[in-house]
Amino acid sequence: MKVSVARYAFSMVFLAVASFAFVTLRGPKGVQALFDKQARIHEMEKRNAGLDKEIERMREHIKRLGDNPAEQELEIRERLKLVHPNEKVFITGPPEKK
Repeated sequence: MKVSVARYAFSMVFLAVASFAFVTLRGPKGVQALFDKQARIHEMEKRNAGLDKEIERMREHIKRLGDNPAEQELEIRERLKLVHPNEKVFITGPPEKK
């Protein structure tokens, strides 16, 4: 009689633990949420790697501008659309819309 009561109690505890584990793992903070978070982490790591490359490219560009005054002048003229006196500028293509 003692053995069957112990087995019955063990079975009930095992069933309760298994049910709790099933409900916990299937809930909003379960296994699927873990996979979603890992996917987001991987996506953000890829994005960060791309941004790191972009930052490094910009640093190299800034370093080149600092070392070369002719390149500085070209950059300034291009961004501010400046020209030297007596210089002719030919604009081709459709006009830019603001």
